[in-house]
Amino acid sequence: MKIVVAPDSFKECLSAGEVASAIASGILSVCPEAEVSCVPLSDGGEGMTNILTERLGAERVSVPVTGPIGETVSASYGRGGDTAILDVASACGIQLVPPDRKDPLIATSRGVGELIAAAVRGGCDELVIGLGGSATCDGGEGMMAVPGLRDLTAGVRIHALCDVDNPFVGPRGAARVFGPQKGAGPEAVEILEERMRNHALRILSETGTDVTDMRGAGAAGGLGGALHAYLGAELVSGIGAVLDLVGFDKEIVDADYIITGEGASDLQTLSGKVPIGVLRRSGVVPVFLVSGRIRDREALQGAGFSGLFQVTPDSVPTSEAVRPDVARRNLSQASARLCREVLMNAHLSSWARRRI
Repeated sequence: MKIVVAPDSFKECLSAGEVASAIASGILSVCPEAEVSCVPLSDGGEGMTNILTERLGAERVSVPVTGPIGETVSASYGRGGDTAILDVASACGIQLVPPDRKDPLIATSRGVGELIAAAVRGGCDELVIGLGGSATCDGGEGMMAVPGLRDLTAGVRIHALCDVDNPFVGPRGAARVFGPQKGAGPEAVEILEERMRNHALRILSETGTDVTDMRGAGAAGGLGGALHAYLGAELVSGIGAVLDLVGFDKEIVDADYIITGEGASDLQTLSGKVPIGVLRRSGVVPVFLVSGRIRDREALQGAGFSGLFQVTPDSVPTSEAVRPDVARRNLSQASARLCREVLMNAHLSSWARRRI
């Protein structure tokens, strides 16, 4: 029985590699003879640089930049030849902000511009930028405040890997959908929405590009729209690009099952997150979703997952569930249950049918 384990990270808790290892340990505790292949993934958010740098054998370069709340942080990019791989989360990620200081009204994306500038000055003329996991909702205003960024990047090819397909503004825009996740209350969301609308008008006047309803423009608090309009970035599906770069299609050849997952799954999962990307690339291989919390079950099941397994019992508060040791234990237990109750029975039934 060959099982490919291809999850995203559990944000602010476990890296994608740690999630994959915990799932694998649970499977092997029940079925030690199984062939388990771990393929940690990212949709462009936190950890993408680490995953691709390791997978592609690139060199890691660390750079001091302005963090989301103004403090200097160490961000990094992976350099392979003339290509740089970076994710905005390393410069303005939500994980860089203490829980009691989350405030997208003041968080800045300036560090992203500084990281881009460092990569270009380091000799890179092609950038792969992951958009996701940001603490910001400034429409890229902080990024573009870096002096001379547009001139510096002229002629540089930029691929912006969007973790979602949300537009810049509106009911599905950056402020209304993601503002609350970044610490904005109802009043702050409305302020952010008004700022983003005004910023979209400024972008239009300065570049001639209307990002208002553009798919992916709302990624990373509007960085998708700013990168496209100001720096000529190509907006692409983050998970689709990452799957190509890690050779996912080859990894699942002869696989019997695929297990994917993320910290929390809901309707937003279907808008370009890792699990739906994996499902769309799975072919005929059954895909099981293992996530910390699962909401909107009917919609997720309707998308085509072969099974949904919630890692965290409903009785366990989130503050406890996100402790790394607790998350690892719950992941291993849920994966063992999945293997014992579903995969082994299905595999035995398939074997029996082949024998008849």
